[in-house]
Amino acid sequence: MDHGVVIRRHELSDAEWDLIRPLLPRPALGRPRLDDRTVLNGIVWKFRTGVPWRDVPERYGPWTSLHTRFRRWAADGTFDRMLRAAQARADAAGDIEWLVSVDSTIVRAHQHAAGARKGGAKARPSDGPEAD
Repeated sequence: MDHGVVIRRHELSDAEWDLIRPLLPRPALGRPRLDDRTVLNGIVWKFRTGVPWRDVPERYGPWTSLHTRFRRWAADGTFDRMLRAAQARADAAGDIEWLVSVDSTIVRAHQHAAGARKGGAKARPSDGPEAD
């Protein structure tokens, strides 16, 4: 049965949108702007596909608007609130394992980390003229 709803790959479902909508900042009064869901779908599409901002499909609006809104939401903590809310829901449902284990056998130093001076820091001779 077709309900006339198009759900595109890489876009938010209605259930996902209902969870995210309250976390978005309220739009300032003034000139009309692109719908938040359209913009967020464009941002999600960009990061899920890995394309440059200029290659985001026009159905999401001008790429400059998407990029501006992305930067604004990143700076004001909107994405951090979304992440914390998603983690809280997943934690309450028991879907997150918080235990992290690091196996030290795979931790390696950078190649330039070798060859440090032995015996601590010593004074180097000055390259310039010495004051007597």
